[in-house]
This record gives sequence, C-alpha cells and structure tokens, in this order.
Amino acid sequence: MMAGEGATRFARAWGVPEINLLTERSRMAWMAWKQSLRDAEGNNNWTDGLDAPAPTAKQAAALRQIWPEASDEMIAWAFEMAHFPTTGTINCLALNAKGEMSGTTTTSGMAWKIPGRVGDSPIIGAGVFVDQEIGAAGSTGRGEENIRVVGAHAIVENMRHGMEPKDACLDVLKRIAKSYRNDPAKLSKFDINFYALRKDGVHAGASLWSGRVQRGYMAGFQYAVNDGTGDSRLEKCVWLLERKA
Repeated sequence: MMAGEGATRFARAWGVPEINLLTERSRMAWMAWKQSLRDAEGNNNWTDGLDAPAPTAKQAAALRQIWPEASDEMIAWAFEMAHFPTTGTINCLALNAKGEMSGTTTTSGMAWKIPGRVGDSPIIGAGVFVDQEIGAAGSTGRGEENIRVVGAHAIVENMRHGMEPKDACLDVLKRIAKSYRNDPAKLSKFDINFYALRKDGVHAGASLWSGRVQRGYMAGFQYAVNDGTGDSRLEKCVWLLERKA
C-alpha cells in the first residue's frame, strides 16, 4: 500500500496523468470549515467559530475577501458543507447464483481529512474481507476504530464460529465500545457501521448508534439489499447504543 508522494511517483512512472481535482467551490467550503476549528479552550484563530450552517456577517465577510465575486448563495452553500461535511464510503457485498462471493469498499473519506491519511477501506480485513467458505463483511464510518479491531475479518470469523450475521457485527461493535470503557460521552464522537453477508445469503447491517442527528433531525441507519427477486430495498441496521435526539 502506498500513499502520499511515494504513491504519486509510482503513478507517474506508470503514466497515470496528474489531475488537480480541487475546485474553487470546494476550496471555499474548506475555508469555511477552517472557521469552525477550535482549540481545547474553544478559541478560534479565524472568527468566533461556526455554530450553525448559516454564516454570520463576519464569517461571510472573511470568505468574501478572498472571493469578492461570490454570491450569497455560494457563501451559504460553503458554510452548509462546513457544518455538515460530506462522507463517501460505500461497502458492497455480493453473492451470485453460482455461490461465488465478492466484496469491495470504496471511499473518498470524510471531508477535510489529513493529507496522506489511509483509512480502513483499502485494508483487507478491516474495510472489507471475503472468505468463500463462510461469507463477507465490510464497514463504513470511523476507519481508525475499525482498523483497531480488524472489523471485517473479525465478523467473518464470528460467522465461522456459528454466530448469526447480526450478532457477529454487534460483537465487534462491543469490542470497539469496550476500548472506550463503554463511555457514551466518548463513543458519541463517532459512528461506525458493519455489514455482513453469509454464504447462504443471510445478511445484516449493524451500527454503533441507533441513528445520527442529520441536518436537524434524527436519521436511522439503513443498508440496501437486492436479492434478485425484484427492486432493491432498504433494511434497518440493528444497533448497539441508543442515541437520544
């Protein structure tokens, strides 16, 4: 596995073209996010901080100094993105008619991550794991927590020892919670979800929390299923801890 400058040199050597994917639109959202950063004492080097999607006049002015031609709508969008950073992880597990299994976890990661960071998605055994005799598993959410427990591999091993997919996922979530001494205050700082597909087609999704506050309302965790008999459908994840709105 390679990341950072070493990965760039390797790509160049194989003729992969270099493309700058940064746009002024996304850079503006990043600058708005910078205003949200606080130290342990709640201080911010930019402004008085970002506590709501709608910017204050002072915060908006800071961005308009850099982008004088930006519209009010663009400024508002940038602060919306800063307050609700996008995520981009998708786990997909498959079982075909021949009984062959496959799995993948793709990701662009959480917005504003540290340059060079490698999360769990590309790590076989953490972000995804497939055993043709037993089943497959994968994850979305806080990658560092998944790496610590080698989540996907642990779930498949649980199924190997007879656990149902949902119980296999919950067991690994319990391991994560235990590493924080089951402290709800500390665990509330992140989300992590696991998905499992057994060789016989039984599947499950499990979340650390019952839901998350998303743009002002409580959203429950779901996963998509298609068993080949019709349209895809959403099913609810089981959860370990209940989050209060």
